[in-house]
Amino acid sequence: MTYDECIQACLECMEACNNCYSACLQEQDVNMMAECIRLDRECADICGYAAQSMQRSSRFAKEICGVCAIICQACGDECAKHEHDHCQHCAKICQHCANVCRDMAS
Repeated sequence: MTYDECIQACLECMEACNNCYSACLQEQDVNMMAECIRLDRECADICGYAAQSMQRSSRFAKEICGVCAIICQACGDECAKHEHDHCQHCAKICQHCANVCRDMAS
């Protein structure tokens, strides 16, 4: 596993979460989407931070990737509960990123 592969997964996940976040805010029942919105924001933030930590060869990159995997998994699990296309797409991308980050952390 190279940093490049993990950085790419994190950046794709950040984009998917930002798109899902924005789309969830447009849904009719925003209250029902509250946890999805919260986790989209948190996941996008940690994915961006994880990518940056790897880009600058932080000595904490593996630990950050471990935390990133936990948050990506939680976000993916939440998104999977919703039938919207943006949520289903985000769930798939989050799951992939969680797997790649887990590999990087180990």
